[in-house]
Amino acid sequence: MADRWRRPRVFGIVLMLVGVGAFVLLGSWQLRRAHEKEALFAAYAHAAEQAPVKLAQARHSADATRWPLVDVEGTFDPGHAYVLDDQVRDGRAGVMLFNVFVPSAGGDALLVNRGFLARDMRGDSPQFPAPPAGVQHLRALYAPPPGAGIRLGGNALPAQANWPKTTIYVDLGEIATDLGRRLDPRVLLQVSADSENRGFVRNWKPEVFPPERHYGYAFTWFTFAAVVVATFAILHRRNGRSRPIARGNPR
Repeated sequence: MADRWRRPRVFGIVLMLVGVGAFVLLGSWQLRRAHEKEALFAAYAHAAEQAPVKLAQARHSADATRWPLVDVEGTFDPGHAYVLDDQVRDGRAGVMLFNVFVPSAGGDALLVNRGFLARDMRGDSPQFPAPPAGVQHLRALYAPPPGAGIRLGGNALPAQANWPKTTIYVDLGEIATDLGRRLDPRVLLQVSADSENRGFVRNWKPEVFPPERHYGYAFTWFTFAAVVVATFAILHRRNGRSRPIARGNPR
């Protein structure tokens, strides 16, 4: 049995090349994103080791891939806090506690992420420690707010009468409206210890897809490209059978 090839039409060739090219471009883009995320996570892992700067300097030097370490003085607003629900750290469910912080040097107030608090074994909410009173000296990362992902429903913050208010994503515009005051477009991720142990976990990491996710996507796109080439080859291959041998009539 001999294999013979059908001559493909020009349209089929063009369609195959376009498909393969698109999938290869998508896979290459995912590889670049993976490399960027690796550099991002490596820089973030050492962010707390960098030399701290003043908040005013951080506000001018921060960009999409850099979170300056800042030293800032100010006071916490004891009456207003937000609890970011549905958080997971090291396999444990819990919340993040955000308090409003007013810098002594002036400027917009900031939300300070004081850390992760795990729920108990029954899934009940933890106790929310009140912020320390008086002028505080904080060391923190000046970072973007956590990503919101896909929003299903609203926070309905104004409808909540009791503080702290629970939220399912941090929208600084909505929170500023709820507070009736301007907020900095970034938040502070506290790295300095409190005056006493309050149970916060402050293992900060970027709120983005990890590099492994992008490598997985890249593998998928390259696989699609290989499938297109294999399908094109299969569709344009035909099997030619040899002529049957003539046999005489049986006697």
